[in-house]
This record gives sequence, structure tokens and C-alpha cells, in this order.
Amino acid sequence: MPPDTATPANPFKQRLAAPGAQIGLWLGLADPYAAELCATTGFDWLLIDGEHGPNDLRSMLGALQAVAPYPAHPVLRIPQGDTTLIKQVLEIGATTLLVPMVETAEQARALVQATRYPPRGVRGVGSGLARSSRWSARPNYLHEADDSICLLVQVETASALARLDEIAAVEGVHGVFIGPADLSASMGHLGHPGHPEVRQAIDQAIARILAAGKAPGILAVDEALARHCIGLGARFVAVGVDATLLARSARALAGRFRPTEGPSAQSTGY
Repeated sequence: MPPDTATPANPFKQRLAAPGAQIGLWLGLADPYAAELCATTGFDWLLIDGEHGPNDLRSMLGALQAVAPYPAHPVLRIPQGDTTLIKQVLEIGATTLLVPMVETAEQARALVQATRYPPRGVRGVGSGLARSSRWSARPNYLHEADDSICLLVQVETASALARLDEIAAVEGVHGVFIGPADLSASMGHLGHPGHPEVRQAIDQAIARILAAGKAPGILAVDEALARHCIGLGARFVAVGVDATLLARSARALAGRFRPTEGPSAQSTGY
């Protein structure tokens, strides 16, 4: 059977348009083997973190290759909205990007331009060398690629929230992600993303994003907060972080076998 040469649709992008949340897991370990393990666990999407996770272009490529056989959709977070970097990650096969620290509608429009080929944008044309086109095995890739790209922008400061309506209105932005940690810091509550003022700001932001016809998203490792945001209409919600899950489980296991304080701690028990 000959291979399918059409550029695949983006199922994550398609599902963003419908009510209901896609549930995701944050990947910060920056290891393709760990990424593949997480891809087998049943999450709808996996965030490959190139901002705070120690990833570079090659390790992000490895993660994309590792999760490709599985249903979980890879979302790639780049460290900053750089046009050249966007070109590179699209060419290694990323189709859904999360861009941090988007502060203005002008910045959002520039990101849209960076993800699209001319004349609709400024993405450089080099698909013959790229995994994204399967090295030209997808002959119409240049004309089909724009439709498969999903752009998610992070609004994570108080100043960005003040401009949220304008950012969400930008054509070509498909989802807006609220970053609770940075938002809480910018609001004067560093280390306290659950502060009532921050929670209120998040609730209002989700409503404003939905009103603009875009998909709200968030990372909420607190299960009650995650379910609350889903109830408000969030469309893509990450509910855990691989590094945190491993660290907590490992510490808990070690703790169960660590000697307790007291005279009997040194006893062999035999």
C-alpha cells in the first residue's frame, strides 16, 4: 500500500473548538524514553517543555519521535517567541506550539506570522530538509501546513491580563494558556498561585477567552483547581508534571523505609 502523502490534520486543534477538556501531562524530564512512557498512560496531550525543562532542539526532536506512535498529542513549549526557533521546531515536526510570556496583541500577531508560510506569514521555506514534510514525501506540504498548525499563547502577567481581550482576538491564535505561577508572582503573591486574588483572575480570564471564541488552557496540579477550571470551560488542562510525580513517589517510597526516630530505630528486629 502506498504511503499517505497528505499532510495530517491536527486532532488537538480540531478538538479545541468543541466543549470539553483535553487532559494533559507536563513533560519536564527532557528525556525521550520518559516521554514515551508517559505517552502510553492515557493522556490526551503531552507538553514537551523547552522553557523550564532542560531541552534543546535535538532532545525536543527525540521526544516528538518517541511519542509519535501513540495517541497522545505533543504540544511543544519553546523558551521564547523567536521566529527562527519557531521555524526550526515546526520543521522537526511540531504542529502545536505553546509560546510563553505573550504580553500584547502585536506580539501575538508576530507569532502567527512566524508559523505561516508566505504570503500569509514569514515562515522560512526549507521543507525539503524537514521531518515535517517527511522530506518532501508530502508533496503539498507547503500549501497544507498552515491549516495543521495550532498556536497557543501564554498570558501570565497582570499586564498581559489587562490586554487579554485584544490578545485573544488575534486571528490565528487558537488557544490562550493562563500561567498561574508567573501570574501569581506578577500580582504580588510569589509562590502562592492558589491565592484568592489569583484564583479570581484565572476565573475571569477563562470567561474572557471563551467570550472571544478561543480555547482557554491552564496547568493545574491541584485536582480541585483542575476540576474547577474544567467546569468553567477550560479546553486544555494539564493536571500533572512528570518530574514532580517521580520526585514525590520516590520520596514517599524512601520515607516508608527510612528508619524512624527512637531507641528501636537501630534494632535489627531479629
